[in-house]
Amino acid sequence: QVIHRLPMPNLKDELHCAGWGPACGCFESGAAAKRTKLVLPGLISSRIYVVDVGSQCRAPRICKMIEPVDVFWKCNKGYLSVTHALPNGDVLVANMGDAAGHGKGGFVVLDGETFELKGNWENECEAPPTGYDFWYQARHNVLVSSAGMVPRVAGRGFNPDDLKKGVFGRRLNVWNLSCRSLTQCFDLGEDSLPLTVRFLHNPEAAEGYVGCALSGAIFRFYKSCEANNWAVEEVIRIPAKDVSGWIMPKMPAFIADLVISQDDRFLYVCNWLHGDIRQYELSRSCKPRLVGQVFVGGSILRGGPVTVCRDEELKCQPEPLVLKCKRVYGGPATLQLSLDGKRLYVTNSFYSTWDRQFYPSLIKEGSVMLQLDVDTDKGGLSVNKNFLVDFGKEPNGPCLAHEIRFPGGDAKS
Repeated sequence: QVIHRLPMPNLKDELHCAGWGPACGCFESGAAAKRTKLVLPGLISSRIYVVDVGSQCRAPRICKMIEPVDVFWKCNKGYLSVTHALPNGDVLVANMGDAAGHGKGGFVVLDGETFELKGNWENECEAPPTGYDFWYQARHNVLVSSAGMVPRVAGRGFNPDDLKKGVFGRRLNVWNLSCRSLTQCFDLGEDSLPLTVRFLHNPEAAEGYVGCALSGAIFRFYKSCEANNWAVEEVIRIPAKDVSGWIMPKMPAFIADLVISQDDRFLYVCNWLHGDIRQYELSRSCKPRLVGQVFVGGSILRGGPVTVCRDEELKCQPEPLVLKCKRVYGGPATLQLSLDGKRLYVTNSFYSTWDRQFYPSLIKEGSVMLQLDVDTDKGGLSVNKNFLVDFGKEPNGPCLAHEIRFPGGDAKS
């Protein structure tokens, strides 16, 4: 049930990701730090909203806006994506490009108290060619960031002719957190498109995972004991499917999001094009074991325009998902997991331009939020038949929902 709506005062922001301001996890900011502010960057507009969710938790309000022109002139950055609070209490926001939409990775910094734009985080000469997601492990003084896409090209939609032209990133970047310097880069393969980065939650753990959308590979990155450097290894490969009736003869899984359970026992993966969500057991972090899988949409459904000609995993194409008389369109794009690990939430809009290209019915019908029930003993996923948030019914909709956050903490905080 929707209890409140907070409309944005501007059009075409594309609120893609959301992150908390300084919170209890920021150990240098003092005991008074709480989850009272939500930072919402505009992926298209490059505008930043700060939303007060502490004064009235059931009626959030906008308390600050940073206009695109300020980001452009002060930082020469644009197309803002993922945001996290830093250990010192400031807020770090990743960017995909420069003000003109050319590829340019890096980060901008907001003051953790006033939310004023402070400037760039990294040295200018060390900005990667593209950027998207990041996460850090403070006790190991490391920040790891992914590559993303060149925004001015990707913003026109997916074009196979853009492959092998550097539009889709291929690098995983390792930074010295305190010095703000780039120390290592890993090439994960041409057009691999590494997007989501996740460290294990254990603050002592020096390892994590990155999902590559177009190659279907998940890499483990870890600190090497011998050289005190970082290394990567491929631990999961989701094979592409041979298809007809689609934009290419092979359809990649398109790994759009990852989330790790709070106890570091399970890794969850959503494949936006194939349409499934997977659960991997992590008792051996270098060899994740598939223990659960469920389809909640995608592009290979039975009766759709795409025919699967060869599939290394499935014997038949999955059935469409209908929940509470609502046909679910689109594919799983974003995940969020409850702290107890038993409720996995999913939304099915990835990026409005690509939604329109691959899932035109999603634009007409609106997206949804689903709940999956998780078996945390033996492993397993199932769709909760009693839970559905239909954003197609919004007053000014249909709407496309993406990021999910829990006020009391979640598996991405």
